[in-house]
Amino acid sequence: MDQSISSATSGHQQARAGGMTVPEAAGPSQSCVGVVIAVPEPLAAELGRWRASFGDPMADLIPAHITLVTTTPATDWDATIEHVREVARGQRAFTVTLRSTGTFRPVSPVVFLNLTDGFDDCVELHTKLQRGPLERALEFPFHPHVTVAHDVSVASLDGAEAQLRGFEASFMVRTMGLYEHDSCGIWRLREELSFGQDQNQGDHPG
Repeated sequence: MDQSISSATSGHQQARAGGMTVPEAAGPSQSCVGVVIAVPEPLAAELGRWRASFGDPMADLIPAHITLVTTTPATDWDATIEHVREVARGQRAFTVTLRSTGTFRPVSPVVFLNLTDGFDDCVELHTKLQRGPLERALEFPFHPHVTVAHDVSVASLDGAEAQLRGFEASFMVRTMGLYEHDSCGIWRLREELSFGQDQNQGDHPG
């Protein structure tokens, strides 16, 4: 789920479909779900500058993030929201460390930062989320990452892979964002869900 996000509007963060492919099963009246971990500031801004330096036109529109659930058709939003809330309630905060680069080439023109800490946590979260109302077959195995260059020239992809090979940064993950992709092509943040917290009551378990 690589999404272009504009500024918040009417209290909702919005995004237009960028490098993300909406499944054919999603018709014009059917919305889709995405769940992501946002990279916090000031690291997100730093990665945005790097992405821009490689000529990626989406650099200013796509805040750095880790996708947990890519574009998945939603047939029952009430069940979907409760499912994602339940997963968040059972999740503890964890540390992500981004270290060095990887690529999906030649399958996809993407260079990314590897997760050396937090990889297994993200895989486990993805597995829990992609059940019940969000269960579906995926085209590729899930591989958590942070994109730093996408759909740019081969030289720029090579440059991104080489220049960020020595990169390393860590941050705590305490929340995940539930997004809706509506019939207008907009990604809207429905809820930012805190881990280990009752999303309805706002109370931490004792």
